Formats: sequence, C-alpha cells, structure tokens
Amino acid sequence: MDDLGALAAEVLSAEVWDFISGGSGSERTLDANRTALDRVAVSTRVLTGIQQSSTAAKLVRTAAALPLAVAPMAYQRLLHPEGEVAAARAAAAAGVPFAVSTISSLPIEEIAEAGAALWFQLYWLRDRGRVVDLVQRAEQAGCEALMVTVDVPVMARRLRDLRNEFTLPAWIDAAHLESDDRTGAHVTAEHGSAVAEHTRSAFDPTLSWADLDWLREQTRLPVVVKGVLDPRDAVRAARAGAEAVVVSNHGGRQLDGVLPSITALTGVVEAVDGQCQVLMDSGIRSGVDILRALALGADGVLVGRPVLWGLAAGGTDGVGQVFALLRSELEEALLLAGCPDVTAVRALLRTGVSATAADG
Repeated sequence: MDDLGALAAEVLSAEVWDFISGGSGSERTLDANRTALDRVAVSTRVLTGIQQSSTAAKLVRTAAALPLAVAPMAYQRLLHPEGEVAAARAAAAAGVPFAVSTISSLPIEEIAEAGAALWFQLYWLRDRGRVVDLVQRAEQAGCEALMVTVDVPVMARRLRDLRNEFTLPAWIDAAHLESDDRTGAHVTAEHGSAVAEHTRSAFDPTLSWADLDWLREQTRLPVVVKGVLDPRDAVRAARAGAEAVVVSNHGGRQLDGVLPSITALTGVVEAVDGQCQVLMDSGIRSGVDILRALALGADGVLVGRPVLWGLAAGGTDGVGQVFALLRSELEEALLLAGCPDVTAVRALLRTGVSATAADG
C-alpha cells in the first residue's frame, strides 16, 4: 500500500498531495492513528483445520464481499479525470459499498451508473430545503444508507492547505451544491484555504440531536452517524435510531489531539452493546489493520486515503489493486489467526489501548 502512496505522490502536484494527505494542526492525531493501530496485537488460534476463511460481511443493510466500505471523500476528480465514477466502478467489482460525499466532484446519478452499492454522506447545509433535496436524490439514485457526518461544525485549520493557499481548479465543482454555493472554493481566500472558507459558508455548524431526529422523519434509508469518539454520543445516536455509528476522527483532519479512532473503538462497542453496528475509520492501511479493528469489536471499517492513492496511480485499475491487496491480506490474516470468518475475530485475545468516558 505504501508503494501505491509513493506512486500517487509522484503523479500529483504537491498542493493536491498535501490536500489529501495532510491533517489538522500539528498533525499529531494523524500520526497517532497509525501509532495506535500498530500497538494493537491479537492472538492466534491453532489446529483449527481451516483451509479457507470467508471475508463476507453485512454492513448496515448492505451485503459486502469484505468488511469495508469506501469512506466518503471530496473532489475525487482532483486525482483522476473520471473521479468518483472510476473509484465506484472498482468498488462494484470488489463488492464493497461506496460512500458518495456531499461535496463529490460528480453527481450521485452519474456515480450510480458504475453499479456499486452506494451510501450517501450528508453534510448539514444551512438550507434545510437543500438537505431534503439531497436526501431525496440519494433515495432516487438507489442509495442503501444515509451517512451523516457530525464532526465538522467547521473545518479545522489544516496548515498544509493554509500555507499552499489551496484552491480548486475551475473545472472541479461540488456537484451536489447549488450553483451559488459551488464557486467559493475556486476563489483565493484572503487568509489561507479557499476550501475551508467555502465549507464554512455552506455548512451549518448548529447541527444538533434535534436535527438528527428530524432527519430520521425525512427518509426511509437507514441512518449512519459518522464522527463519534465518545461512548455517550454513540449510545445517544443508537437511541435516536441510527443503525450504525462510525468511530472516526476524520482521518486526523478535525480537532488535533483527539483520541485515535482505534483507541476510542472499544469504549464505543461496549457502550452501544449491540444496539447498532459500529464501524471505524482513520488510519486503515492493510488487511491486518482490518483484523485489528474487528478484534476490538468493529463490524467493519471505512478505507479512505489508500483509495485516493489507487485512483491517482491508475484510475479504476489502481483502486482495484487497493481492494485486491486488502482482500488478499485479510484472507491471509484470518487464516493465520485461525478464524473461519470475520465474525470469529472478536473471540481472539488482544492487547492495545482503549478509552471509555465517565458516566454522564
């Protein structure tokens, strides 16, 4: 996977590479995500007689060939001319769900033609009418889940983008936003990142639990709440009707210094106690990382930056290599750990770091 990342870095401009690779602040959380994952160790079971292990899973209501989905990521045409369509085509071939971002560079209707099982990721816009419009478009396009990102009341200070004064090229838009909301990310900001200023003007920072309740009444799709670290929030999301939560620190791109996602995972799993599924993202780079997350109680993971590396390196074929590598590594990890399928991983002994919140 690191080889694909190196190849992507060679073909992308320095500014685009920084945009997809960087984190917020001093990037301590970005680095901590990997460090914490590498601290998780699992036991193995022996003499099981297993010759082959199944990687199949069910994520929310979607059957998947692997216990992973593609994380929602913005502006993928920055990486390849076919952008989200190329990545979704690879997801369809691999049999994994593809989450379409609100700020995708291609419309969901066009992405749906690639044939992947789609989820739609929702950022909360200031105009509720537009929120309803997006939900209806997602339903009409055949999406199987609605993923609400809750950890971006504002975009955090991402120093690489600020220093680069990063702006989108004129030929890339946020395809799901109205025309008067699309242009801000193309205009050089007075102080730093045009993308940050654009999202600040388009997104509503007042999103609350009451809004989540309202959203549940607007859609027939299962709702996934993405961006949870505190077990108390996970329990509240489950009680509000969420079918899954995603333990996530936004890949180290929001508040710098928060818990690594893998560290927060166990506390969330214990707190929800089966009331909803628990997914996890931020730092997944290998099949062993997926095994680690499953061992700590996750039902599956979201994979982000490696998909972008594959997209930059080779379009659909490059993303396909990412999925093939993850599948091969996970199959081997399951077999070596003595697990016949992904559900058996939870029974493995493991060591690592975890965190739980005080009652309240």
